[in-house]
Parts: sequence; structure tokens; C-alpha cells
Amino acid sequence: MPASLLDRRLLVVTGKGGVGKTTVATALGALAARRGKRVVVAEVGRAADVPAALREHPTAANVGAPPARDDGFSERLLVQEPTGSLWHASISPEAALREYLRDQLPLGPLAELLRSDRLFAGLTAATPGLRELLAMGKLWELAQPTRRTPDAEPYDLCIVDAPASGHAITLLRAPGQFAATARVGPVARQGTTIAAAIADDAFAAAVIVSAPTQLAVTEALALAPQLVDAGGLTTRLGVVNGITPQRFSDDDRDRLAAFAAVGSAALRPPASDAVEIALAEADRAAHEQAHADRLARSLDAPVASLSRIPGRGVGRAGIEALVDELDAALPASGSPA
Repeated sequence: MPASLLDRRLLVVTGKGGVGKTTVATALGALAARRGKRVVVAEVGRAADVPAALREHPTAANVGAPPARDDGFSERLLVQEPTGSLWHASISPEAALREYLRDQLPLGPLAELLRSDRLFAGLTAATPGLRELLAMGKLWELAQPTRRTPDAEPYDLCIVDAPASGHAITLLRAPGQFAATARVGPVARQGTTIAAAIADDAFAAAVIVSAPTQLAVTEALALAPQLVDAGGLTTRLGVVNGITPQRFSDDDRDRLAAFAAVGSAALRPPASDAVEIALAEADRAAHEQAHADRLARSLDAPVASLSRIPGRGVGRAGIEALVDELDAALPASGSPA
């Protein structure tokens, strides 16, 4: 088993929609780059949320235009650290098909026809799960120590900013399903290889992200066994994202409650308003911490808590703050495994 979470080659970050998966995936990637790794954060479906989150990163001056490639992919440098780097890739199933056919077929009119967008639409309509298989094939390729993409350098770690829970399950299930259905041939071989890699705890692991709410924690706990059933993927880290910082001790909270109970007659505005606001903040922080504690008690993996970043978007300072919190929660070796 790897000495730490970031020593694996593939991390799948998933969870309920709206819990901040992209933010967590980006922060994990920035932490891995800080620790000297060449890491790529991959989004499925030509999304660009990761570059948006890092737009104000202090070392983002080196961000350039995505390079054009004949397979339709772009692998874009986002952050250059002294010894590591953070890259971004958008995974398009159409481009994955073109890349696969380029590797499997000789050049010529037939190969060009099979790479057409029109044929891709027909193939995916007639073959449920093909999009997911192609996407997983490219994610697996990004995590390989030797890349099949011409002139592409390998990464030490591929972090997948996966879709929300249900689609992530479909994505993980596709390689094994195709391997079982096809049985023989290149599709079966590739499906078998990818499925085995996902199920290898030394190669891949899941990171489940939750918000500090009862529903999100319940769904996160239900997701962990579903990931195992779908692809043998073991959850090695839970993240409670967006927790309100606890600025008040229990004693402080009791004093605030006592002041609030006196009533507005004893306190004049704005003092009375400040007490009410402070008490509401203290109550919110306590409730959110209780949800985080529940996830930590019930999830068979370490759980890290990340603070809520105020304002719209994460931004430069927010990403750096989250990286610092993850750095403290994830030792370079030892744990969590």
C-alpha cells in the first residue's frame, strides 16, 4: 500500500453535486505539485472549472493557451512550483475515440471516416456506456508511467474531478461491463486492464467530498460502498468542504446565549445585533462540526475538514488556504494511506 494518499497514480474525487468537488480536486493537485509531483487534474466533458479556480493563483503567470493537438486534447500547465507542476486536461469522449482509433487502425480514408463526429454520435447512441469507457480509457492513460499519446510526458499523479455521484458510478462501472460483454478482442482487453487498475488500491483510490449538512453526509456514506461495487475503488479520504470556522469556545457560546436571553432591552443596538449574529455563527459552526464528526465516525477512511471560503469563487488566497489545511491533514508519508 502507498505510504500516503498522493503516492497513488489515480485519485477519483467525487461526491454529491454542489459540494465543491472541483475546489477539493484543485487543492489536492496544488498540494501534490507543492510536494514535488507532476500532477494533472482532469475534468470529463471539456470542462474548464479547474483553471477558473486557479485564475488568481500567484504562480499562474505561466498559464498559456491550450496547445492544439490532432487528437483534440489539451494538457495545460497551470502552476509551476520549484520542483513540481500542476496541469489541467479536459477529457472529451470524442477525442478519446479518435486517439484510440489512431492507435488501432492504419492511416487512410477508412480511419478518417471512423474518426468522424457523425460516426461517433451513431456509435455512442447504439452502444450505451461507450462514452464512459472512452473517458475512463483516457483517464487511465493519463495515470500511466508511460504515455501512449505521442510526445506526451508522464504524470506522477492524475486527479479526476469526477462527475456527481450517479454519473461517477456509471463511469467507473463501464470498463468492467465492457470487458464482461465483449470477452475477447481489444475492447475486452482494454476494459479488463482499466478495471483491474481501478480496483488496485496501490494504483487508485477515491476521495469523497461532502458538505457539512445531514443530507450530504448521508449521501457520502452511501457512496463509499457503491464505489466498491461499481469498480472496486476504495475510498481513502473523506473531505468535509466549506465548514464555518469555530471562532467561539463552548464557554463563549454559552455566554452569547445568556446575553441573547436577556433580551434587547438590556442591550442597545448595535450591540444586541452583534450578539445575535455571533450566536448564530457559533450555532452554525457547532452544527456543521457535528455533521463532520458523524462522517469521521462512520466513514472507513480519514476525514479532513476544509474551511468555508467567503465570497464568490475561491480565488488565489482561498486555494492557498485550502492547500495549507490539506497539507496539515495529509502527511507526506504514514497516513492517511
